[in-house]
Amino acid sequence: EEITAIVDTAKDYGFKVAAHAHGNEGIKRAILAGVDSIEHASFLDREAVQMGIDRGTFFALDIYNTEYTLERGAANGVPEENIEKERQVGTIQRQSFTLAVEMGAKVVYATDSGIYPHGDNGKQFARAVRFGMTPVQALQSATSLSAELLGWEDSVGVIQPDFYADIIAVNSNPLENISEMEDVDFVMKGGVVYKNK
Repeated sequence: EEITAIVDTAKDYGFKVAAHAHGNEGIKRAILAGVDSIEHASFLDREAVQMGIDRGTFFALDIYNTEYTLERGAANGVPEENIEKERQVGTIQRQSFTLAVEMGAKVVYATDSGIYPHGDNGKQFARAVRFGMTPVQALQSATSLSAELLGWEDSVGVIQPDFYADIIAVNSNPLENISEMEDVDFVMKGGVVYKNK
């Protein structure tokens, strides 16, 4: 009832609702209450994914940050119990990612980027492809599908007239090597060029 009240109130004001949910039961409750997206969604089963598909819920599974935490966590002062949790949850979350993609759920680009240095965000693309997405799906997860989640699909997420000119470019075709997305050469925001190698 509390989740439903939050969702209903948010919708009255035109806001989207994201639920920070790792566990399957919490994920299902949030979906039933009508949240727009599930952040992390670590422990998914087929029923939860199907519920999300049926209700149009987006799943935001951040799968790169596990690698960073396991490689650099101790040096960065992360407590050993948190690192051990990451070891246990990371594999399961990646399996959940694969399941959601295979079933056709709306899986958006998610990074949990506060966990690692800014600039590493693009590493999620290669992990998304490794765990089930095609390169096209990975790119769409960060563009048109994320725009749909935010309710901005009429102004961002694609390159076409009357949309914001938010464009990035890389040196070679990311459909052939998705890791190209880790080294962005050109950035335009609202028609203004901020980076141009």
